[in-house]
Amino acid sequence: MLDTFDCSDRIAVVTGASRGIGRAIALGLAEVGADVVPAARSEDALADVVEEIEERGGASLLQPTDVTDETAVHELFDRIDGELGAVDVLVNNAGINPDDALGAPEAVEMEGYDRTLDVNLRGAFLCTKLAAERELASVVNVASVGGVVGLPRQHPYVASKHGLVGLTKSMAIDWAPATRVNAVAPGYVATELTEEAMENETLRESLLSRTPLERFAEPEEIAAPVVFLASDAGSYVTGTCLNVDGGWCAR
Repeated sequence: MLDTFDCSDRIAVVTGASRGIGRAIALGLAEVGADVVPAARSEDALADVVEEIEERGGASLLQPTDVTDETAVHELFDRIDGELGAVDVLVNNAGINPDDALGAPEAVEMEGYDRTLDVNLRGAFLCTKLAAERELASVVNVASVGGVVGLPRQHPYVASKHGLVGLTKSMAIDWAPATRVNAVAPGYVATELTEEAMENETLRESLLSRTPLERFAEPEEIAAPVVFLASDAGSYVTGTCLNVDGGWCAR
């Protein structure tokens, strides 16, 4: 059974992999043997992740990529094809939730709304569409509890993540049986993006009171389910969204 988690014959791309959950996913896939190419806009941060992947024995490439730029995404996959081989696994993790997209509906700036959907939803679709020119084995979309239930004052983010869960289901139907498409829906995770929430005692206690496991997740706790879905251990799982939320959606 443990052999089914082995990804030593696979090439994976992880978007939004320069930090936080994406970095943990990229390193998790490298630890089970995959060659992993992290994709993000920051070259300096990516260089560190590439080095960590290689330290774990995996091959990698440094290719800064904006997931909303079709030319850049084409260049990413073309370079991987030429230097490593065809991509087997795609993890769409890149996502944003900017300040100008937060607040009551009437307070949301349309620029923030458009940018949020452009990265979180269009970017994931674009990467998947272009990656599908290869013989993909597995696509894993990193959604959110905000893709399963509503969250106050995060309307563009919630819309984008609900859309991502919907895309997961529809693509899984179209591409079965050759390619499995799944999603994970993390709850609140201890990363740079949630530092403000963790440091605000009132907000932190409110979030923890809503989470049955009474703590934030560590990034590695999101990476492990992604590895499961990307590997043959998840060979009979497609079109599903796995909540990795400490019980948030159980209430």
